[in-house]
Amino acid sequence: MLPFAVIVVAFLGVPLYYVIHGAFSTNTGGFTLANFSAVFSHAQYLRALRNDAVLALWTSIGPAILGLWFAAAIVAGNPDGLLRRIVASASGVLAYFAGAPLAFAVIASYGTLGTVTVLINSLFHVNLTNTFSTASILGVGLTYFYFQIPLMVIFVTPALEGLRPEWEEAARNLGATRAQYLRRVAAPVLAPSVIAATLLLFGSAFSAYATALALDGGTIDIVPTQINLALSNNVIVGQTNVGEALGAEMILIVAVVMVLYWFVQRRAGRWLR
Repeated sequence: MLPFAVIVVAFLGVPLYYVIHGAFSTNTGGFTLANFSAVFSHAQYLRALRNDAVLALWTSIGPAILGLWFAAAIVAGNPDGLLRRIVASASGVLAYFAGAPLAFAVIASYGTLGTVTVLINSLFHVNLTNTFSTASILGVGLTYFYFQIPLMVIFVTPALEGLRPEWEEAARNLGATRAQYLRRVAAPVLAPSVIAATLLLFGSAFSAYATALALDGGTIDIVPTQINLALSNNVIVGQTNVGEALGAEMILIVAVVMVLYWFVQRRAGRWLR
């Protein structure tokens, strides 16, 4: 465990300390709450927090629904089938294909001169850039789907595999239809796991930084953009600590989400042991 502990401290603990320390510090190193006061008193920061929360909400619910559907389809199929192995392998790869590489792939495909954009324009004479832009909240949100859906498949597949066949057999023997079994047995058992996975997707989308920043280039009013502007002093000089306060708030929100996930997952574990 020692190498793992060293990596966690070096790449998670030390940056976390500097972000929290900077959020409560002045430019001269003194203690202050003015950084958080600036975040909650400026309309641009509040708007960025609201936009980021809304973005995380619909980019977690949408992928949760689609991911649950895909996971249910592969679990219901042949357990040793080729499709299941392909989906499982692809989900493991795509779930961690985020950040700058994903942003580059999206821009190269759907950007102003992207391959898909040029192909659609040449075949159907439709200028895709008039209705869709990768440097927009919609473009960032749809990009999140690329790694959120595979994440949902990974999170919810064990819960679906935990549904015991004898539960459905017992329900059928008691006269229940398949719809009644799904509504009265499977859905209540799966609900905690699905909710917990959706919470993880929300935390993943809300805390995403590199993907959004690489896509919008600092033009969209979301928290990663405001943090980047503050840390680079592009708008107002000396706002580094305000950017760290924004980062601390993101950490706090993600921590709350993880605590909720832990409580919900405990309830799910009662049925799926």
